[in-house]
Amino acid sequence: MTSPLKLVIFDCDGTIVDSQHTIVACMQAGFEHHGLDAPEPEAIRRTVGLSLLEGIGRLAPDHPVQTHERLVDGYKHSFRQLKAQPDHHEALYPGMENVISHLDENGYLLGVATGKSQAGLHDTLDLHGLRPKFMTMQTADINPGKPHPGMIESALRETGADIENTVMIGDTTFDMEMAVNAGALAIGVSWGYHGVEELIEAGAKIVVDHSEELLHQVTNLLGD
Repeated sequence: MTSPLKLVIFDCDGTIVDSQHTIVACMQAGFEHHGLDAPEPEAIRRTVGLSLLEGIGRLAPDHPVQTHERLVDGYKHSFRQLKAQPDHHEALYPGMENVISHLDENGYLLGVATGKSQAGLHDTLDLHGLRPKFMTMQTADINPGKPHPGMIESALRETGADIENTVMIGDTTFDMEMAVNAGALAIGVSWGYHGVEELIEAGAKIVVDHSEELLHQVTNLLGD
């Protein structure tokens, strides 16, 4: 009998890549460019994982959608400028490259579900040589944003995996809620943007503190 396909979907920012300094700097610059007071770093970090437009909407709730759209453009402009700097770098969290490579080499299908755009995700993964590891890459510009289950549903269609053999790994409640809404299993990581208790309340089966634990927990939930 053929073994079922097993799909592991990762969030990107706050799970694979430590990009908080880039996100905070670009968001604050975007607001300042349009003459608005820059949000506090913690407020910005709380929106990471949402689509850019929705996140900005939460940061500027008293402004109309037209302003939100201009702020999106301002963020993207700041990001392009920052990315062009020769010393720009977003580090992988310790051990994550090994986790991704190990799962890939052991027959798991890998995916990404992120609030980034396709272009932004490709840039990030290419920076670390990881894009070939992922069979499916779902982003907020081609799907509904988290916590809508659309990214996971799209990943299932692309890979042919079943929802009962799918696990979502992420650092925010938006990731956990998306997994629950799709009917997938969810593993939280404690090194990102939301707290452990929040992740558990949002639906995480387990929250890990170190990347090495992920391999054990994925195997525990999906099998070898």
